[in-house]
Amino acid sequence: MEFERRRDTVTVRITGELDHCSAQPIRRELDGLIADPGVKKLVMDLQDMAFMDSSGIGVILGRYRALALRGGKVAVKNMNPQVKKVFLLSGMDQVIQIM
Repeated sequence: MEFERRRDTVTVRITGELDHCSAQPIRRELDGLIADPGVKKLVMDLQDMAFMDSSGIGVILGRYRALALRGGKVAVKNMNPQVKKVFLLSGMDQVIQIM
């Protein structure tokens, strides 16, 4: 996972898979990045993510909840068709911005 911070926005590029096996370490890393109260927006670049299951949805939704409590936002971008299908079927597009 790579990240870049610009002012109040952290952009994270997640590679590989976001599933049951990888969810916990990714969750911990993301929580560390958004722990700073100056971070108001998390953008998740999923261009290099090959697969995501419901555990991945949980990771994204959990970071959304954490940031929403302090007025922040989460967005995703560059989803491949499979990841986008899971994202849309879960209804996440109703609460998470797709860039």
